[in-house]
Amino acid sequence: LAAGRGKRLAPYTDTVPKPMVEVGGAPLLRHILDRLQAVEIREVYLVVHYLAEKIEAYFGDGSSIGMPLGYIHQESPTGGTANALLLAESFVGDAPFMMCWGDILTHASEYRRVRDRFGEGDCDAAMIVNYVEDASPGGAVYKEADGRVTRIVEKAPTGTQTTHWNNGGIFVFSPGAFEFLRRTPVSPRGEREIPGAIQLMVDEGRAVYAVEMRHERMDLTRPEDVPRVDRILRRHEA
Repeated sequence: LAAGRGKRLAPYTDTVPKPMVEVGGAPLLRHILDRLQAVEIREVYLVVHYLAEKIEAYFGDGSSIGMPLGYIHQESPTGGTANALLLAESFVGDAPFMMCWGDILTHASEYRRVRDRFGEGDCDAAMIVNYVEDASPGGAVYKEADGRVTRIVEKAPTGTQTTHWNNGGIFVFSPGAFEFLRRTPVSPRGEREIPGAIQLMVDEGRAVYAVEMRHERMDLTRPEDVPRVDRILRRHEA
């Protein structure tokens, strides 16, 4: 999902969309696609909106990076992430699929671990979670000892959640997830959000499992994140 503007990341996003902000010598999205290639993802569909032409000009049809790329232009990035993901339903068809936020990056092994967890065949979705001191402002994930998700709370008031596990932004879904995305209720923020679809799956007895992240989660939210992520990527490549 690469449609948002990233207003909080200004001035970096004044001239490029957030996934195209350069860190570690390349746009963030290039690093994400490299990691997807490393875990045998062979075709990617990008949901775009803000300055979409910058993404398309850089990557084209994906031949330059050896990965076929398709694009869908979201008419408006408002309405929520569930609406954005529904745009990919015809691309996905009847196959399981991996989905990533376009502003989050981690080690390639984490993408493999969530893919392999889904591949065990006993769940309808698998997701990465990362440890934080306060999961309230993000996506607070409650899970059992074996990893089965029991509850997910999106953007609660600071300090109101008792879990330290946060939605890490990398998922693998069965194609049946689209049924739940279509029925996702509108959140208190006026949006239909993917965590709401996951909670609906949990409420109706579908198995969703969390995989605990072992490496650092790198996200671009505010200007100070850019030099931090740049340093991490360059250190790992050194």
